[in-house]
Amino acid sequence: MSAAPEEDLPSRRESVEARRRNLTTVAALSALFLVPLAGAFVLYYWSGWRPEGHVNHGELIEPARPLPALSLPALDTGRPAPNVFSKRWALVYVCGGQCDRVCRFALYLMRDAQLDLGHDSARVERVFLLTGGSPGESFGREYPGMIVLDARGSAAAPLVASFPPGRREASVFVVDPLGNLMMRYDSRRDPMGLVEDLQRLLRLSQIG
Repeated sequence: MSAAPEEDLPSRRESVEARRRNLTTVAALSALFLVPLAGAFVLYYWSGWRPEGHVNHGELIEPARPLPALSLPALDTGRPAPNVFSKRWALVYVCGGQCDRVCRFALYLMRDAQLDLGHDSARVERVFLLTGGSPGESFGREYPGMIVLDARGSAAAPLVASFPPGRREASVFVVDPLGNLMMRYDSRRDPMGLVEDLQRLLRLSQIG
């Protein structure tokens, strides 16, 4: 068999170099796709990490709890108040005694969240359930616009029991206009989280 002409050797070398470059390009593109996929696979199955499956900042109460329809007395007048957990969204704080620093921070958070809703603020009310002790004579004046209900009697026990007891001193609860307890919010977290949740609920809601 005769040897290949010398003039064909450069073209063959160029062909080999081109093939090598093509393989390198394919390998690089494959790595760009496979490395992130492999990393996600390792994170998901071996590290215990999971992506968040929700966008809300608060903790959903599932299933939502229908609150008993009770007319508790207002603390300032002593007269029975109509069922407040209807027609509007409600931010609720449950207090079992003197309103301390944590309690007052939660109440300011509720007030500021309502104000930050702008024209939708009228769709939300703030409710303080007093389950024990006394908040002080000036309490009502310090938090104008808030509904303060006396829940210290046995008649209020079914309503109070509907609110989860754990971490209650730092919790702001959200009740929908149908009277369903549906979310708990930790007042020690980013304050804007409550506002964002409320804005989303009011935007999507056809009631209240």
